[in-house]
Amino acid sequence: MRIRATVGAVSGALALSALAVPAAQAAEPKAPANIAAASEAAHSTVGRSTFAAAAVGTPYDLNATFSAVKVNNAKNIVVGTTKVVKVPVSFTLTHGADVNIQAADFFAGVELYRGASFYDSEWWFDSNDAKCTNSSATVAKCTATVEVDPLVLMNADAGSWKAAAFAVAYNGEDPENGNLDNVGVAVKDPTNSFKLQRLSKQTVNASPEPVKKGKTITVAGKLSRANWEDGKYHGYTGQSVKLQFRKKNASTYTTVKTIKSNSTGNLSTTVKATVDGYFRYSFAGTSTTPAVNATGDYVDVR
Repeated sequence: MRIRATVGAVSGALALSALAVPAAQAAEPKAPANIAAASEAAHSTVGRSTFAAAAVGTPYDLNATFSAVKVNNAKNIVVGTTKVVKVPVSFTLTHGADVNIQAADFFAGVELYRGASFYDSEWWFDSNDAKCTNSSATVAKCTATVEVDPLVLMNADAGSWKAAAFAVAYNGEDPENGNLDNVGVAVKDPTNSFKLQRLSKQTVNASPEPVKKGKTITVAGKLSRANWEDGKYHGYTGQSVKLQFRKKNASTYTTVKTIKSNSTGNLSTTVKATVDGYFRYSFAGTSTTPAVNATGDYVDVR
């Protein structure tokens, strides 16, 4: 199980990332220092980490609530092997008239996490500090971005995740050495649920091309998915995949048969040549891997 990096006080959160990286991983993404500190302060209300035990004081309940929290436009988050995925998040922040959300030491954001709750998460990514635009004296529309780096993920991280929104008002306290009794914290958990998935790829090759009508066509392909631990794509084994066909000038595919990928993710089957058209393999996806369709391979039947 991964745990948050140990820090002795709020100042430690400024120096450290919001993420703790397993020894096997080479890279550690950095959350902006201000939001990392705010995230630590938010978690100190219950104490997910040793930070809470070491921090001075206990934050009070900030007069602020969250609504209409959106994560990645309500879509699952799909991550490959190298590219950092920038996940858009947004929410409405409603607050008391005494809460100055435009203060330099006010921070709000969204955390994506894997685990039982915001306070007992196993692995997480914090957004940058949200940009909030006032729509009234007590309501603001906020947007932020969460960066998900595959270099710090393990394959076991794929699956069900949740999101939580949080806000922290330091009220003039020094984030590096302040009294948390004077710091306000608001948390809404959970706000969303989604799947974090390993990017999948699907290929297809129908041969021979061209082919005589009535002859046998062999349709080969491979289903693979991202391996977050070695940065490569490996065959996804034992998965049901549909062979589909679309006639020339038609707009939709129909399923011809369903086969399973072998021990290396490869696919192969045969069909009889009838008319010109496109063959493709179609994978419906799993909780850890998104659906994917191969680009159709055209066969000229003569």
